[in-house]
Amino acid sequence: MRRCVEIAKKAIGHTNPNPMVGCVIVKDGKVVGEGFHPKAGQPHAEVFALRAAGDLAENATAYVSLEPCNHYGRTPPCTEALIRAKVKRVVVGMVDPNPIVASKVGVEEELCKRLNEVFIHHILTRKPFVTLRYSISMNGNISDWLGEGAMEFGGYYSQLLQEYDGIILSGASLTGSSCLPASQELQCKQLKQIIVASSSNSPAKLPLLYQNADDQPIIFADKNAEVDPEIAQHGIETVVLDELRLGPILNYCQRLGLCSLLLDTRGFCRIFEEFVKEGIENRLLQKVVMEVLPVWNGSREAIAVPAKNFDKEVRRLAKLQSRMSNGNLLVEGYF
Repeated sequence: MRRCVEIAKKAIGHTNPNPMVGCVIVKDGKVVGEGFHPKAGQPHAEVFALRAAGDLAENATAYVSLEPCNHYGRTPPCTEALIRAKVKRVVVGMVDPNPIVASKVGVEEELCKRLNEVFIHHILTRKPFVTLRYSISMNGNISDWLGEGAMEFGGYYSQLLQEYDGIILSGASLTGSSCLPASQELQCKQLKQIIVASSSNSPAKLPLLYQNADDQPIIFADKNAEVDPEIAQHGIETVVLDELRLGPILNYCQRLGLCSLLLDTRGFCRIFEEFVKEGIENRLLQKVVMEVLPVWNGSREAIAVPAKNFDKEVRRLAKLQSRMSNGNLLVEGYF
C-alpha cells in the first residue's frame, strides 16, 4: 500500500478534480504490475496496473490506495476491469468519500487520506482546501525570507507550488523586477496567481511582471486601491471588492474550479493578518505549513510582525509533523 501511495504521487498537480491513486498487483509474492492515475479523463490506476500485469493478473491480489470506482464517468468502472481480469482479491487503502462509490475497508488509511486530503475535502464540502504558509524567525517574528534552496528543484516551496491549484499573495511581495512564484519540479503544472492589492498596496507595476506570463493572474483590490488602467490592456482580470475579505476571494476561486489554494504570507501586510483571523474564525483554513528559519530578527529582510496572533490556534493544531529541509525546520499541522 505504501508503494501505491509512492507511485500515485507521480501525478501531483495533474489529477484535479480527480484524486491521486496508485495500484500494485501482486502474485505469488511478486509485483507483476503497477500503475497510477496520471490525469483526469485518462484511465485509472487499476487499468494501467492490469495492462502491465497482463494474464498474470488472474488469481492475483490488487492493492489500491483508493477504493475502486463502480460507476460510469469519463471512464468505465474499475471494479468491472478487475472482475474481467479475474483478480482474486482487492485490498483497499481508504474508502472513497464520494457517496456514489460503495464503501469497503481501509489499509494504511491515514497515509492514503493524506495523499488525497484535497480531494476528500472538496468532495465533502465543495470548497477549496486552503493551506496557510509562513516563515518565522528564531525569536518568533514573521519573516519575508524563504529558506535556503526552498525555491529550487526538490525544495519544499517548489514542491508545495506543484501541489496546489492556486496561490494567494500580497502585491507587496512583488516588485517591478520580481518573478512569479513557480514550481521547478519536472513536468509540473503552474498554479494560478491570486494577487491581493489593498489601498496601501497599489498594483501599479504589476503589468511589467505579468504581460508575458502564460497564465495571467487575478488581482483582487479594495474599492480605494489605485488600479493601473494598463492592467486590463494586458488581459489581467481585476476584481474590485467593497472590502477585501478571504471568504469572497475563496468563493470566486471555487467558481473557477480551483480545489486547493496556498495562502502565502510573503510580503506580509495587515490585510493578511485579517485573512488569517477570518480564516480561523470561519474555518476557511485547513492546514498550516510553518518554516522555522535559523535567523534572528533585525536583518532588513525580516518583517517585525510578531506571530502571537497565530499562536493560540497553532497550539491546537492536530496531526503535527516536523521535518528538516536544507537546514530549516518545517512544521505541518491541521486546524
